[in-house]
Amino acid sequence: MPAPTGGRLLAATARRVRPRLVLLTTALTVNSGTGVAMPVLLAACGDAVLRDEALRGPVTALVAVLVAGALAEAAALRLSVSTAAVGTAWLRMSSVRRLLALGPGSPYSVGESVTHVVQSAPQAASLPGEAAEAAVSALGSLAALVALWVVDWRAGLAFTVLSPLTAVVARRFIADAGEAEARYLDARTRMAGLLVTALSGARTIRAAGTLVVETERVVTPLGELSAAGHAIWRTQRQVVWKIGVLVALTHIAVLTTAGLDVAAGRISPGELLAVTGYLALATRLLDQIDIALNLAYSRAGASRLSAILDEPVIEGGPRRSPPLDGAVSLRDVTVHRSGERVLDRLDLEIPHGVSVALVGATGSGKSLLAALLGRLAEPDEGVIQVGGVPVAELELGTLRQTVSYAFERPVLAGRTLREAILFGRPDLPGSAAEDAARAAQADPFVRRMPGGYDTPVRLAPMSGGQLQRIGIARALARPALVYVLDDATSGVDSVTETQIGDAVTGRLGDRTRLVITHRATTAARCDLVAWLHAGRIRALAPHSDLCDDPDYAAVFARTAAVVAGPGTGASPAPADAPTAPSDEEQRCPADC
Repeated sequence: MPAPTGGRLLAATARRVRPRLVLLTTALTVNSGTGVAMPVLLAACGDAVLRDEALRGPVTALVAVLVAGALAEAAALRLSVSTAAVGTAWLRMSSVRRLLALGPGSPYSVGESVTHVVQSAPQAASLPGEAAEAAVSALGSLAALVALWVVDWRAGLAFTVLSPLTAVVARRFIADAGEAEARYLDARTRMAGLLVTALSGARTIRAAGTLVVETERVVTPLGELSAAGHAIWRTQRQVVWKIGVLVALTHIAVLTTAGLDVAAGRISPGELLAVTGYLALATRLLDQIDIALNLAYSRAGASRLSAILDEPVIEGGPRRSPPLDGAVSLRDVTVHRSGERVLDRLDLEIPHGVSVALVGATGSGKSLLAALLGRLAEPDEGVIQVGGVPVAELELGTLRQTVSYAFERPVLAGRTLREAILFGRPDLPGSAAEDAARAAQADPFVRRMPGGYDTPVRLAPMSGGQLQRIGIARALARPALVYVLDDATSGVDSVTETQIGDAVTGRLGDRTRLVITHRATTAARCDLVAWLHAGRIRALAPHSDLCDDPDYAAVFARTAAVVAGPGTGASPAPADAPTAPSDEEQRCPADC
């Protein structure tokens, strides 16, 4: 089903709040109707007083109209708030779903995404209610204009002749204000994105002494933000006084005409009172700057949300049954990034139950290749299969049960550490988290936390290596056919990494494992090594068979140089921080 975008987005929002919108429109209509009825009732009361006639009937009707109008106005206020709230919740949920579905391929930064969800959604959600209010108000004004013509056609003619000038000015204002608001939202969104990026790297900024430079970078859009804000105020300043003058002139002309009609005996004093009331109601059609501005803002917010919901997402296939085994096959796979061919007609066959180390120079596309298995990225060409089934044919829920990931920098979701480990599998018992944590060598430090496995994630400070172990535990807790460890042990020391490797092998010995690594010792423990070079698999063989190739050994040597960095005066690394590979890790083991 296509995402509701553009005009369809607003129509879908209106359908979502339809019951409340119908009640709101009804309450607004009743309130507007009482407003139209009131001048004629006031005129009847006034004429009754002047003619010394009975007041009971007109006064009773006037009181009833006043009470009905007050009740309708109170109901409309409540319904307006609830309609906007329900629409906002739905738009936010739809936007969050789409942003999460876009995943790592999202063109929106964190700051942009947050701004859209927090600010653009309520702006767009207010549009159905604002439109209903504007429509009912316009109909009420037209009804008042008709009544004005009925009471005194000369006064009605004067209003009709002068009002188009005000309408033209108001229409121009709506267009200019909407354009300025769109520029304002764009600048604010980019500024929020820059701020989120800077806050995520606050420690690096402080350590590098670049606070002033980063501050200037974050506030770069401030000039555009200020210019757009001033444009909005400038438009209001230029238009409001013009509308005010035109409305005042219209009032003078209409009331002068009605006054002359009273003097000539063409209308009664009570009817003059009705003309005054209907003039005020009819003028609302012209003097709706606030409503017009809100509509412009709402359309700007809806336009930005439409852009998000227009972004294509990966759709799952029809197959709900998992493959029979975890054999992995990539055939003629090509992927482009930023105009460069990262993977070039790559072929790779991994038998079921085999552990394969994926090695290659930094930037060679190892993580990209691994992402293809779970459709975290899509190939431009080629076919990826698991168990002989193209992953594109698997329903996304089935695919997530087929391929499980552990990443280099995992982000923990869930309220507690236990929930973070079992994230996405609430059906598993709590003991499954402890079992997986023991295999990932995370159980000892988790039990030292204040609440153990029930420690809130936000109150569980962890080093990079500890965080990685929780990420590995999360992957191990999910029963799957294929496990991808994307440099998931880069932050732990060699001893712990060996323990994790042994535990993973014992736990997943009958499962297919793809291990992205920069360490020769890790590659040596795997059944096979897939050596990625120039966008293709240069070799698929045991580590021991590749050791004599100087180009292969150079892959680990270059990685060691990058990790170790220049110079010899480095400070000791904190516990569990990524460390430079030892001599054994930098070269192939002597017994290979």
